[in-house]
Amino acid sequence: MAGILAWFWNERFWLPHNVTWADLKNTDESTFPQAEDLYLACPLAFCMFMIRLVFERFIARPCALGLKIQANGPQKAQPNAILGKVFTAITKHPDEKRLEGLSKQLDWDVRTIQRWFRHRRNQEKPSTLARFCDSMWRFTFYLYIFTYGVRFLKKSPWLWNTRECWYNYPYQPLTVDLHYYYILELSFYLSLLFSQFTDIRRKDFLLMFLHHVATISLITFSYVNNMARVGTLVMCLHDAADVLLEAAKMANYAKCQRLCSVLFVMFALVFISSRLGVYPVWILNSTVFESWEVMGPYPSWWVFNVLLVLLQALHTFWAYLIVRIACRAISRGKAGKWNPLRVSKDDRSDIESSSDEDEVLPPPQKHHTNGTYGTNGYLSSSPCPDEH
Repeated sequence: MAGILAWFWNERFWLPHNVTWADLKNTDESTFPQAEDLYLACPLAFCMFMIRLVFERFIARPCALGLKIQANGPQKAQPNAILGKVFTAITKHPDEKRLEGLSKQLDWDVRTIQRWFRHRRNQEKPSTLARFCDSMWRFTFYLYIFTYGVRFLKKSPWLWNTRECWYNYPYQPLTVDLHYYYILELSFYLSLLFSQFTDIRRKDFLLMFLHHVATISLITFSYVNNMARVGTLVMCLHDAADVLLEAAKMANYAKCQRLCSVLFVMFALVFISSRLGVYPVWILNSTVFESWEVMGPYPSWWVFNVLLVLLQALHTFWAYLIVRIACRAISRGKAGKWNPLRVSKDDRSDIESSSDEDEVLPPPQKHHTNGTYGTNGYLSSSPCPDEH
């Protein structure tokens, strides 16, 4: 284990030439970032998760009820023993062959069975009330941390001159405010990473997982090798658009469509301008070119910049989704009200939608069967489908 740790913390990987870990030990005169400081983020992430539960229960939920957001979930599927067994024991997404077999067995048309499975899948998803509470928690944190970041950076010289991020590197002292900013952000993203497996399941689950891992890696990397100054710029820039996104979601859940449309437009403008404009021109330019001129590259410098470029690739993909959502919303708005977040369900939510999703399932025709049907349904069944 000692050999593994020595290999992992190799100074030639983490630090510039002619710099050792001993040079960055804390003294009475100066304090530098230490890797063990990040251990504090794990218990804080758990505390933040508990705070979230309390916040959603005693603050977000009363606000949602005050806005007349109901706790009702998606439309429930009609009880059916045969389809229920297929759903729980075999597949939640039956293929065409299985659908045809179930159609013959139940004497239902394929479209009705598809609709039943869609309603049954949606039945497991959280209600609008739960979604509102989740968005309100994120909105509250993003608003707080973005406000804190702006107030902190206004007093920092590297906000106005990014070369200050690299002067006298890595001998840049760690302040209490910067340490608090980093630990709080890291704790929040750790809690998001863990709770992603229990929160609303989204179609871009893997992308969001990759985003959280990349963000946590960037925060950890930049803290350990004392690139914390440029790290604060990255964090504050990203929090700006997230505030507006969560606010737009809240307005959508509260059925304030005009406010939702305004907030979504503001979010799209801030997202595209900050992450496709400011981020590459201001931050990537500093981390790649200005740092190269001031101190030159070294192994962890390359890793740090690869992670930043990966983040930019994710920005580009999400910007494409936002533009596509806006185009769909505008095209639909010609025939009715414009609701960009309702259109965005196809891209960000696993609540499946179709033109007939809100229709009520027609009562199935009675069909008695004697014996076992194991060719398409792969189940033994004797009673006719339950009617409800």
